[in-house]
Amino acid sequence: MTGAVPPRRRDPARPAVVALGGGHGLSASLSALRLMTDRITAVVTVADDGGSSGRLRDELDVLPPGDLRMALSALTDDSDWGRTWRDLLQHRFTSDGPLDRHAVGNLLIVALWELLGDTVGGLDLVGQLLGARGRVLPMASVPLRIEADVRRPGGALEVVVGQSQVARTVDPIEQVRLHPATPPACEEAVAAVRAADWVVLGPGSWYTSVLPHLLVPELRAALLETHARIVVILNLSPEEGETAGMRPADHLDVLRAHAPELPLHAVVADPASVDDVSALADRCAELGSRLLVRQVSRGDQRDAHDPLRLAAALRDVVEGYLGDVGTRASG
Repeated sequence: MTGAVPPRRRDPARPAVVALGGGHGLSASLSALRLMTDRITAVVTVADDGGSSGRLRDELDVLPPGDLRMALSALTDDSDWGRTWRDLLQHRFTSDGPLDRHAVGNLLIVALWELLGDTVGGLDLVGQLLGARGRVLPMASVPLRIEADVRRPGGALEVVVGQSQVARTVDPIEQVRLHPATPPACEEAVAAVRAADWVVLGPGSWYTSVLPHLLVPELRAALLETHARIVVILNLSPEEGETAGMRPADHLDVLRAHAPELPLHAVVADPASVDDVSALADRCAELGSRLLVRQVSRGDQRDAHDPLRLAAALRDVVEGYLGDVGTRASG
């Protein structure tokens, strides 16, 4: 394939991993990945239009910083220094004025962007301050809007605009799009995908955090041309909004519908979230992937991923493919 990255020498003990997503789902995968490698790149959606991020985006015409902040926090060094700065980054003001519910980290990131005039440089500088175990990058260099075609109960197809509105949609979503339709990708994010050993999709809000990465043309091309293996981490439970009523296999079908040529090499699922393991395994096989069923949820909180358990599952996936990493599966 034209533009494909040639195979290169890999380091199985320290795989280069790119994690795609946003919000709490991406934080869950990063919290696990940081336990197995320090060669991590988080590529974060930039379509948030609500809360502190949305206000800063509208007022200052910048990328929404919230999901980027959360990814940096998830990669923070586990030391007194790192934990203190992580807590500061996540701290939100409470007041009767315009600072109410603004996160300190959002303000810090945007201030650095203004001072440096460099989005990636500002994020790298925050990462250095935190001692982050990896790098955080936006998936695109401009703010994005998400638009979804939603099938209403009466059968009508309605267009819902904005990440916050799409996320609250309980009716079936048939298609999502980005505005602008062909946004410029972050060059460093594209390079990271092309050079990766593994790419992780999910968990997270499927239509508003996971799928958008497949809709940025340069990033999509990199995902199709990279020699990295692609692993999907399925959600532990349907969300109240955009994925209400969706079964695990439905998430894979949505990926296939939006990117039919995307190779999926492995799928990780928690047994409590799968009602028919055999059926899901068969669906994975049809898509050319292998299903790994492991408990990856916390014992005291079934809807939250346990970093240690998820890291162990991902390590199982990586070790299962040792020996042929860098060779694209046929078909």
